[in-house]
Formats: sequence, C-alpha cells, structure tokens
Amino acid sequence: MTITLNHTIVPARDKQASATFLAKLLGLHVGEPFGPFVPVRVGETLTLDFADADFADRGVTTIAPHHYAFQVDDAEFDEIFERIVAAGLNYYAEPHEPHRYGEINTWRGGRAVYFDDPNGHIMEVLTPSNP
Repeated sequence: MTITLNHTIVPARDKQASATFLAKLLGLHVGEPFGPFVPVRVGETLTLDFADADFADRGVTTIAPHHYAFQVDDAEFDEIFERIVAAGLNYYAEPHEPHRYGEINTWRGGRAVYFDDPNGHIMEVLTPSNP
C-alpha cells in the first residue's frame, strides 16, 4: 500500500486572503472554494485547504503557528525568492532564534528561506541538499 498525503487544513483568519497570499508567492493557483475550505493545490496529490479558524465559542482566539516546507528546484527557488523580496516580506535563514533576518540558509548544501504568512505560520522554501 502506498500512502500519500492528500490534504491538510491550514487555519486562517481570512481563508481566501491567506490562500491567495501563499499561491501568489509560490506561483500556484487558488482553487474554487468548497464547503468551508479554499484549496491551493501543491503538486499532483496534495491540497492545502485554508479554513477560517473561528473557535471563539470554545475559548480559542489565537492560531497556533504551523510549519509548512516546500521543496523546489533551483530555478523555482529563485523565482519564489524574487516574489518574496518584491512583496517586501521579512525573510530569514533560521526558524529558531536567532532568525538571521535578510539571509538565506545554505548549511546543508542546498538553499532554504523562511517567511511568515499573515497568520504567523512559518513557511519554508528549500532546494534539495547536495550530497
């Protein structure tokens, strides 16, 4: 049996705006809303299903940050990084303190860059490491 991750739900304050933000930076498309979700297809089998996180009735008023990492080739990395810079986003080389703002991580032979989405989720774009 082959197991494939099909979708995951991304909590957001504004699901449409959050899906559009990520899709624009990664060069992806926002799908048609279905039910409470706004999907962004990543690759052939995975969608990130953005959903408004409204759990105030349960006493939850904040969104816990999640980490989402997207492996791309070098050309895609360059294109995405250009969009990150053009958007004026703060980017950094380490997801933990110190962040090393304004730098790209090259410690494993590839490249990685981190940035936060409007909900505080930590987004990572990385290339494969070199052996």
